[in-house]
Amino acid sequence: MAHLLGAEALHLEYPTKVVLDAVTVGIDEGDRIGIVGRNGDGKSTLMKLLAGVLVPDSGRVTRRGGLRVGVLEQQDSLDDDMSIGQAVVGDRLEHEWAGDARTRDVIAGLLTDLPWEARIGSLSGGQRRRVQLAQLLIQDWDLIFADEPTNHLDVEAITWLAAHLKGRWPKNAGALLVVTHDRWFLDEICTATWEVHDRIVEPFEGGYAAYILQRVERDRMAAASEAKRQNLARKELAWLRRGAPARTSKPKFRIDAANALIADVPPIRDSVSLQSLAVSRLGKDVVDLLDAGVSYGEKTVLQDVEWRIAPGERTGILGVNGAGKSTLLGLVSGDVEPTSGRVKRGKTVQVRTLTQRTSELEQHWNDPVRTVIEGLRTSYTFGSGSKAAELTPGQLLERLGFTSAQLSTPVRDLSGGQQRRLQLLLVLLDQPNVLILDEPTNDMDTDMLAAIEDLLDSWPGTLLVVSHDRYFLERVTDQQYAVLRGRLRHLPGGIDEYLRLRDLERREQAGSSAGGTGGSGAPGAAAKASGLDGAARRAAEKEIAALERRMQKLNDQIDRARHALADHDQADYTGLGERMQQIQAQQGEVEELELRWFELTEELG
Repeated sequence: MAHLLGAEALHLEYPTKVVLDAVTVGIDEGDRIGIVGRNGDGKSTLMKLLAGVLVPDSGRVTRRGGLRVGVLEQQDSLDDDMSIGQAVVGDRLEHEWAGDARTRDVIAGLLTDLPWEARIGSLSGGQRRRVQLAQLLIQDWDLIFADEPTNHLDVEAITWLAAHLKGRWPKNAGALLVVTHDRWFLDEICTATWEVHDRIVEPFEGGYAAYILQRVERDRMAAASEAKRQNLARKELAWLRRGAPARTSKPKFRIDAANALIADVPPIRDSVSLQSLAVSRLGKDVVDLLDAGVSYGEKTVLQDVEWRIAPGERTGILGVNGAGKSTLLGLVSGDVEPTSGRVKRGKTVQVRTLTQRTSELEQHWNDPVRTVIEGLRTSYTFGSGSKAAELTPGQLLERLGFTSAQLSTPVRDLSGGQQRRLQLLLVLLDQPNVLILDEPTNDMDTDMLAAIEDLLDSWPGTLLVVSHDRYFLERVTDQQYAVLRGRLRHLPGGIDEYLRLRDLERREQAGSSAGGTGGSGAPGAAAKASGLDGAARRAAEKEIAALERRMQKLNDQIDRARHALADHDQADYTGLGERMQQIQAQQGEVEELELRWFELTEELG
């Protein structure tokens, strides 16, 4: 493979910190490299040095002659007065850019729902990001540098972007260097991972899962000072190996080695203990949405929502921007009143929400972190039974990545990620029994996300999460729902099912607008793509219907069993354990049925 770009002995320092020292790396054709590391360790700086945006204090960067390089930075430089069309294709006439297959694909993947003549200044952060990506991707580049390309994008846009980058060049052509905290995205597109830490760049083969395996192996041979990061990495590896079948079926790291490393790692969550504690804290009634709907004037946002939230439930919510996710969570928290149906709340329910806004910290803006936590409770209980642990706010801060020196830092001077973690701490110390997380992964690096996931694994209560971070959503929740066309829909097949449903919805809308057929073309296209027809297709559809009936029946039984736990003698640990084992057995059957359901729906397209 031809060499594209090289860096030799790069050194860069600021008045108070050496960022990179004697770094030597190279990029060849066919490379798809992800850059990971803690915030502030130099990931974006390394990318800017390689792209020529920054000049090193010493060392040099060399390029192959005629190399075409495209750069996507975190901050956009779009002209607010331009239209979307002008920003993306410039002054090219429509017949010129519409005749280019790549341009059509990029516009269809990123901009179909945006008015072509809309001003850039009128767009949201996510819309601006899509325009910025489209502006980059319609052009021909030999090497693309992308700094946090998934920021502000929803699950659909991230999935499209991954597919585009995977198919953009032939296998051994072109190159990509990407900085991102999105671990699913890293695993999906990268063939190598660079970790930036302690002023060096350490290379690993493969994507995120392979990187975690190799880092565990490295850490096992390292000194005890790495013990904390090692334990978190091993726990994450255990989930990667034991997690969603769609992930573990990909041979991205050595299975035998992974099994040996996680042999003594227990399941990431003690579901029986957490469920029992959740029931004892919440009782059988949490929040029930009964045929609930919300309308604003003539606009209906939600309708006929039937959702009985169980004690200890861990649910992820999916939906496009504007679908009604925030309204749905507002019904649960009590911030939104239904305009139809009703919401029933248990007497002991205490709901807290981690919002996307940092306004909650404004009252502490000028206070050092130490002063903020000194006014809070003196201890916090994690887990249950023999695994329960009492942590002080200071210990919690340490688990969330704060150093002792940062305790004297005013809140206003914290980074975005640090402020986000302090927000989470304040929410947890309120000891809610229903926790709502609204895009909690913003401004977090991969190590800190693993630490927060570890914290949530021992949190006993009902957890509801809205996030575009697919990895985080799959990692901390046990089931997913979607808001589609104003209704709440369970997703037995998880995020892959959601993407399939959204694709079907788009095809139906395209069919309606193109020929007034009401979307009748979409199922035909799906049948043709699936390769199933005639008797085989009818048999598959019949089996899917039977599976859905059985899953619904089991889920109803599980809900009733969970509610019955509240009436059981909480001191009867043996009886509670037996009932929880029965529930877990039913959940296991549901998971097996869901896998079969997912296989069949994939075959049907």
